[in-house]
Amino acid sequence: MSMMGQMPFFLGLQISQSPRGIFLNQSKYASEIIKKYGLLNSNSVDTPMVEKNKLDEDLQGKPVDATLYRGMIGPLMYLTSSRPDLIYAACLYARYQAKPTGKHLNAVKWIFQYLKGTINMGLCWSSKKQKSTAISSTEIPLYFDNKSSIALCCNNVQHSRAKHIDVRNHFIKEQVENRIVELYFVRTEYQLADIFTKPLPRERFNFLIKKLGMRSMSPKTLKRPTEEEDE
Repeated sequence: MSMMGQMPFFLGLQISQSPRGIFLNQSKYASEIIKKYGLLNSNSVDTPMVEKNKLDEDLQGKPVDATLYRGMIGPLMYLTSSRPDLIYAACLYARYQAKPTGKHLNAVKWIFQYLKGTINMGLCWSSKKQKSTAISSTEIPLYFDNKSSIALCCNNVQHSRAKHIDVRNHFIKEQVENRIVELYFVRTEYQLADIFTKPLPRERFNFLIKKLGMRSMSPKTLKRPTEEEDE
């Protein structure tokens, strides 16, 4: 495809195509909900959650309008179609839709403040990566941050200390032996799953969203073929 093309989808889901890849985002929809909930003039923040923020049911907190709270959570959940960086915070705060308090509402507003500062963020797939994936090995790569787990799965000798493990937990070991799965060690700081399970400091959060294939593309940038970013 020689020309950049854009196609809007339901609720602002947009796909931008160029010879170098595909960019998926929902910037227009994100702008609309930020305006709808009166947060256009709010300060931007660096992450969707405050690090080490402990959110609970807050039984002693002052209740807020549950309809308002649910109305803010719903759009955030939809945005996760192109914004995996919102998944953990949106899903966590969705737990408190029945009886939200001011503490919960402020936490959701924080996500909107993060969204305001990252309005042009989306998922990017480069043409080169798509081609390399198509010709790669049929083995499925799995990444562990525990060397002992890898050793247990790859060692044909059953260690005596592992005999108590249920047979179903040896499933991965069997897939390795059958060359269906290939295991790789990944250091903790490169563990992508952390972005879906815990609040992270700004530096590590920004590092991981890039590893997920997320990029910020301004409307001006989208008018010309995107350049492949060096990893």
